[in-house]
Amino acid sequence: MKRILLLFVLVAVAGVAGIVRSHSGESQRFRNASDGSTIADTREEIRKNVDLSPGARVEVFGINGAVKIETSASQTAEIYIERTGASREVLDRRKVIVESTSDSLRIHVEKGDVGLFARLFGSKPSERVNLKLPRQISLAMKGVNGSVIVGVVDGPVEVNGVNGKVEVGQAVGSAEFKGINGNIAVSLNGLSKDGVRIAGVNGNIELRLSDGLNANLEAHGMNGRVVSDLPDVVVDEPHRGTYFARVGGGGNAIVAKGINGNIRLTRAMTAMNSDKPGGQ
Repeated sequence: MKRILLLFVLVAVAGVAGIVRSHSGESQRFRNASDGSTIADTREEIRKNVDLSPGARVEVFGINGAVKIETSASQTAEIYIERTGASREVLDRRKVIVESTSDSLRIHVEKGDVGLFARLFGSKPSERVNLKLPRQISLAMKGVNGSVIVGVVDGPVEVNGVNGKVEVGQAVGSAEFKGINGNIAVSLNGLSKDGVRIAGVNGNIELRLSDGLNANLEAHGMNGRVVSDLPDVVVDEPHRGTYFARVGGGGNAIVAKGINGNIRLTRAMTAMNSDKPGGQ
């Protein structure tokens, strides 16, 4: 009888602890160490919904992990950020700040209130950012240590300083990619006078051009080739590392500089017009 009573008390205590943990937004999970033992990670979640006006600017800066963005016709932005670290102290070394108005959403990282030694030599927490955003936005991302996957955006896209692959289902008007250590795949639907600027990319680039898009492509300092799958596009190489191509009737510029990889021009597929990243 005493054993049954003790078991009942232990189960009740565990249930209360589970309830407290689920409402705190912080928990522990376990991962395997190199020696086969298990290490507990401290985990924290950030969830928030905000409404954005058409054309709002969304900025995501300084994330130590992957960023995935889905888009839809809704005007509500759904934010989910998972942070993990070896301890609560590790999580406190960085703060993820979410700031929003009807015209803007800004997700960025600030240094936490910790000592100089911990800040310089301590391990950093990692973040995993998942966003569901309205399609009618302008998007800017900078300083992401992980892959960046974006769905259809009915506006301009800027991606700078990414250590990972970059995929964009659609950008409209203009696009900029700088300092990317990974492959890039982007669908372009119409170009404004700002065109497309690509610089400092260590990887291959696939430009998926919408039917009827007119542009002039210039590529300088190429450690690779420019090739086209489009039947009406001829690529010229006047001298080594420099390429020119006229798309359609010609028009606003697509300029690429300092590319360590190939550039491929292809037609945007119907599947790429879906709202989910990668045209799924």
